[in-house]
Amino acid sequence: MNRRQWAFAAWLAILFCAAVVSPARAAGRAECRTVPSAILHRAVPYCVLLPPSYDAETARRYPILYFLHGAGENEQALLNSGGWDAIQYLWDQKQIGEFVVATPSADNSFYVNSHDGLVRYEDFFIREFIPFIEGHYRIRAERRYRGISGFSMGGYGALRLAFRYPELFGSVSAHSAALVEKLPGAADSDPHEVVLGRILSTAFGSPLDRAFWERENPFALARNGPRPKNLRIYFDCGTEDEFGFDAGAQAFHNLLAARGIPHEFHLYPGGHNWSYFAQHVRASLEFHSRAFALPAPR
Repeated sequence: MNRRQWAFAAWLAILFCAAVVSPARAAGRAECRTVPSAILHRAVPYCVLLPPSYDAETARRYPILYFLHGAGENEQALLNSGGWDAIQYLWDQKQIGEFVVATPSADNSFYVNSHDGLVRYEDFFIREFIPFIEGHYRIRAERRYRGISGFSMGGYGALRLAFRYPELFGSVSAHSAALVEKLPGAADSDPHEVVLGRILSTAFGSPLDRAFWERENPFALARNGPRPKNLRIYFDCGTEDEFGFDAGAQAFHNLLAARGIPHEFHLYPGGHNWSYFAQHVRASLEFHSRAFALPAPR
């Protein structure tokens, strides 16, 4: 096992030790395929996680949660890290309702249309990926039943897309989102800042186009856009986040509070890693289950 798998395995072990395991129930299933994209000029890999009743209840339609992976990951991030096992466990224990989870591959796009215009990932996601998923799977294609979530870069993407397209999403969550209120100076020697700058350059230009970053980040959308109506918002971050995203999360919380935008925000002990995510992913899954108005846990 790699460190991500160990983290989830440890978390699952704690869950199993803390509860009486119920008799085996029908399991969900995952499938990984590709979606053709005229916008990106290639096939884009994705995975969908289908709930236990999906194959048996063929007339039933399900809410959808779009999960966005972090930088350096791919569409199989949840599967490879053990996240799929966590979701299965919560379904089995009736601690969340049943919904479909879709995870597209995004490289290091930050889920935006790139600075040079060559990678129009945002256009792909909104115009092609969502319609494809909701046309090929039995989805309740309504705003209140459509959520978006992510970790790190994916958390940035989830918050940004939810604020940019509030008519599409009824709920958004993010763990350790790559929230940076102000970019560091070009001469910053902090190794984490240097790494962050290299990752950001893929989408935001090399050297970084600060005006483009300022215009595209969630802060600008939350500050300058209309207050989203009935958008349920959850985000958290570790207080020892190596990239300083905890400061960005606190600043984003302050901004939302100042604008009177309802949300749930937490800072917890932990760094920027899958161990932190493993400890808190349950909260966002339960959050979306409630937002979808699915049956309460019992």
